[in-house]
Amino acid sequence: MKIGPTFRLAARALRRNKMRSLLTMLGIIIGVGAVIAMVGIGNGARAQVEAQIASLGQNMILIFTGSTTSSGVRTGFGMAGTLKIEDAQAIAREVPGIIAVSEEIRSTSQVAAGNQNWMTQLLGESPEYFDMRQWELTGGVAFSEQEVRAASKVAVIGKTTAAQLFGTADPVGQIIRIKNVPFLITGLLKSKGMSLMGTDQDDVVIVPYTTAMKRLTGDTKLRSINIQAESATVIPQAQQQITALLRQRHHITQGRDDDFTVRSQQEIAEMATATSKILTVLLGAIASVSLIVGGIGIMNIMLVSVTERTREIGIRMAVGAHGADILLQFLIEAITLSSLGGVIGIALGFGVSEILARTAGWPTMIPPVAVLASFLFSAAVGVFFGLYPAKKAAALDPIDALRYE
Repeated sequence: MKIGPTFRLAARALRRNKMRSLLTMLGIIIGVGAVIAMVGIGNGARAQVEAQIASLGQNMILIFTGSTTSSGVRTGFGMAGTLKIEDAQAIAREVPGIIAVSEEIRSTSQVAAGNQNWMTQLLGESPEYFDMRQWELTGGVAFSEQEVRAASKVAVIGKTTAAQLFGTADPVGQIIRIKNVPFLITGLLKSKGMSLMGTDQDDVVIVPYTTAMKRLTGDTKLRSINIQAESATVIPQAQQQITALLRQRHHITQGRDDDFTVRSQQEIAEMATATSKILTVLLGAIASVSLIVGGIGIMNIMLVSVTERTREIGIRMAVGAHGADILLQFLIEAITLSSLGGVIGIALGFGVSEILARTAGWPTMIPPVAVLASFLFSAAVGVFFGLYPAKKAAALDPIDALRYE
């Protein structure tokens, strides 16, 4: 039997029971739609995290202050200031492949301008910080190295802070007070949006790190150091050299834990996206259960169909049809049900993803490979669960089939 006529026979058989065919496809439709939607949501979340990681800059290495032990009591991560300005200078001087270093002081502070005040994040940085973070200014200029050496009272502010203190007015050239210390705003940062931790990156005031230490926080140690490597290939070796250098400078003997933590941008990205990857796989696996249930439904209906059409099968065999022809017809019916359900399910998945993106604000991204894999899997479900009923139909004895009532 030719494939074309077989497809027409299969389509005619399915049209005879439209409602049953639709209900049979329902499990496949829901399963494929759920897989597409869940993968889209998971990939969208991961892409958003990766974009936030990229906003840190290119080829970044981050050093965080660690923990120390005093009188037998171990302080928590980040509680002890263990990094010095001299550490940052030594890294810039002695580690090959490093093109920029920014010492960092991090705090929160009340900032006032006129009769307005706002609690915001305060960062003390070096002038290289803005190039490292690829953070452009929409107005004014960043502070200079000379202003860092002089611990000048100058500041660059983010969009959110500017809006809270000055509304729609241009903040450049205005005076703000940080802990009652007047600062001249020299620049306004371009908006970067939310950070990896869900905080507003534009809600920030950046001052020279020397100014933050001497005039605002009173810190004598750094909380972190931002480092930029010349390329991604040198980062692993640079991390090892930075670790060895800091252990030497901090007099950490072999067997003792580091009092600092060195992380590359890639490591941070992998840690940040690990949860979303697991969630995507888990949601996809749960949604795939619907496909299995749908396949069982197809097998059940095809077995019923074989029983109902036993006499028809006997007549076809009596006029010359072979067992392979009968097997092919029933197999095509099963594949048609699952494939058509897969196509409708893909459309449903795209629709659900679009609705979630518009109403809930969830980012969604459906890769073509997920669409192709979902369709092929739905077709494979039809083959797997349709094969047994097809074989059962092909194995019927023509004489017994003709006698069947």
